[in-house]
Amino acid sequence: MPIRSGCQDVWNAFMCEGAKYSSNDIPLCPTTAETLPAEIIPWDEAKHIYKTALARGNAGFVHPAFVCFYLDDQKFDGLHGIWHDSTHALKILRHFAGAITPDFSTYQDFPEPIKIYNTYRMRAFGYWLGRNGISVINNVRWGTEETYSYCFDGIPRNSVVCIGTVGGSPKKLIDRKRFEEGLEELVRVRKPHTILVYGSANYPCFDSLIDRGIKIVAYPSRTASAFERRRAR
Repeated sequence: MPIRSGCQDVWNAFMCEGAKYSSNDIPLCPTTAETLPAEIIPWDEAKHIYKTALARGNAGFVHPAFVCFYLDDQKFDGLHGIWHDSTHALKILRHFAGAITPDFSTYQDFPEPIKIYNTYRMRAFGYWLGRNGISVINNVRWGTEETYSYCFDGIPRNSVVCIGTVGGSPKKLIDRKRFEEGLEELVRVRKPHTILVYGSANYPCFDSLIDRGIKIVAYPSRTASAFERRRAR
């Protein structure tokens, strides 16, 4: 359709140019990473590394870590966040080995349209990063059972995916059953051969997946890494 004069792309439709879509209009986000991350660091740490390197005149630095977004949303979303200032985000991410797609929240008490929209944004942003040469691995986020109809959309079958266990699930017993049921549904519908875990994978549900031939690779969170460094002193 012809674009009316004066229109601006305030919804980041440019990110999905050439994309294929699920029946729910969630864009397919191919896994473009060819190797597993050597390390995974959160977005705010990546920004600090970027600013420090530029201040030291090292504009061409390359860091070996993948960047993830397992943080409170206000630390990477909002007016100056990665969605609204995507060009700046891409400029930073080009200096790192790759990225886990954003973990836009889909909390249980969110209205369903927001949860669907945030799932859409995860895949759209990841697809766009991949088109721009970033090594991408899909983050997966689910809620209660009603989210299963869309929350796994856009993720390739038989691929590597990443989930975060920092914060609530499955650490909190009240959320563990929901987490385990969603994990089983992910495996059923997307059949990942490898699941990366940012945070602890020390839960029986992961042991069960290992017994079924799925590779589980855990990466310590920033808090856990800091604690280990203090213990080693």
